[in-house]
Amino acid sequence: MIVRTVAAPKLTDLVAAIMRGGGCDAHEATMVARRLVDSNLVGHDSHGVIRVGKYLEWMRSGWLRPNQSPSIAFESDTIAIIDGNRGFGQVVGEFAGKTGTAKAAKSGIAMVGLRNCGHLGRVGDWAELAAAEGQVSLHFLNTSGAQRVAPFGGSDRRLSTNPITVGVPVAGGDPVILDVTTSMVAEGKLFVAINKGERVPPGWIIDKHGKPTTEPKDFYDGGALLTVGAHKGSGLSIIVDLLAGAISTGRSSDPDDTVLRNNMLSIYIAPAVYDSDGAVSREVARFVEWVKAS
Repeated sequence: MIVRTVAAPKLTDLVAAIMRGGGCDAHEATMVARRLVDSNLVGHDSHGVIRVGKYLEWMRSGWLRPNQSPSIAFESDTIAIIDGNRGFGQVVGEFAGKTGTAKAAKSGIAMVGLRNCGHLGRVGDWAELAAAEGQVSLHFLNTSGAQRVAPFGGSDRRLSTNPITVGVPVAGGDPVILDVTTSMVAEGKLFVAINKGERVPPGWIIDKHGKPTTEPKDFYDGGALLTVGAHKGSGLSIIVDLLAGAISTGRSSDPDDTVLRNNMLSIYIAPAVYDSDGAVSREVARFVEWVKAS
C-alpha cells in the first residue's frame, strides 16, 4: 500500500474541490472539507477524508442534498426543532449549535432537536463549538435508516451506532470532551481496518450467523457491531436512539426508513446565567486538575 503525506491546507483545498465537483457551492465545500480534515488532525480518521467517497455516493443517490438551508419547524425561547432537509451535517450542525448556544446564553438552558440531516461528522465538533461559548453541552445522535448494531442478546442489526457527546468548558484550558459511540466502535473504524488490510479486536463485531469474528469484511456481509459494556451499553444505546430519534421529532431506528439520515438531540447549559461569581468555573478547573494529577 502506498502512503502519501499531504499537508492539511492542501488536503482541505483538494477535498473542497472534490465537493464542488459533486455539486456543493464554494462555501459549503470549504466547510465540509475543513471539518473532515480537522477530524483527521485530531486523530479520528474514521470521520475524516475517508468519508468523501461516501458523500459523493450519497449525493448521487439523493440521500444527501448539497446546498440546503435548514428550516425551523418549531421555536420558543428555549427550544428549537430544526429540519436539516438532508443537507450536509457539517453545515446544518453548525447552524443547530449556534441556535442552541444563542438561546442558552439568554435563558441558561436550551434544547435543540435536529432531524433529517446528512452525516454530522465528528460530534465533538459541536461540543467544542458550545465550549468556546463557555457552555456545557450534551448531544445524542442516531441514524434512523442505518441499523448497524445488535442489541445485547440479539444476533442481527436493530440499532445505529448511537454516539453520546458531552462537552464541559475549562477556564484557561482545553474543554473536557467525551465523544463516544455506544457501539464498540464507529463503523468508520471498520472502513479504516479494511483499507489497511487489518483485522479488528475481538468483541467488536459478529458475523451474519451471530458468531464473534475479527474479520471486518464480515460486518458488510450481514454482520453487526456490538454495544460497549454488554447489557449496560445496549440499554444506553436504546435510550440514545429514543432521544435522538423520537424525542427530536425525527425517527428512531426503523427498517422501513431507507434513507441514511442523522437525528440529534442537544442540550446546552450556560452556567454564566446562574453563576455570577464563577464558582462553577473554579470547581470544574479544580476537579480537572485533581484528576489529571493522578
